[in-house]
Amino acid sequence: MKKELLMESARNIKEKAYIPYSKFPVGAALLLKDGTVINGVNVENVSLGATNCAERTAIFTAITSGYKKGDFQAIAVAGDTSDYLPPCSICRQVLAEFCLPDMPVYLTNKNKDILELTLKDLLPYAFTDLDM
Repeated sequence: MKKELLMESARNIKEKAYIPYSKFPVGAALLLKDGTVINGVNVENVSLGATNCAERTAIFTAITSGYKKGDFQAIAVAGDTSDYLPPCSICRQVLAEFCLPDMPVYLTNKNKDILELTLKDLLPYAFTDLDM
């Protein structure tokens, strides 16, 4: 799947975000190795610590659907920001748990530009099971 199509999926799903407090919609589209795309949105809670980001929503949905560590091929993250919208640090750590360091991560901005990075670019010194 082309990165533009994956990003379009992330852009479209962000409209379903539950954001009554921040008014900051985020969408994520996770590409699985079998070609399946699983979407996620941020889901807020008045207790901010209970809020879940779009990237984690997509990953946790994939795990719930039977996918496993190593099944993830790429992720696209979309918001309405002037600059590229990267995953938060918690999401980066969750990505490090389930994805390979060279997995593509696509970020966008409100102008629909796409920046392509790898997970290792976002989290160069990830804490992994090798650190246990």
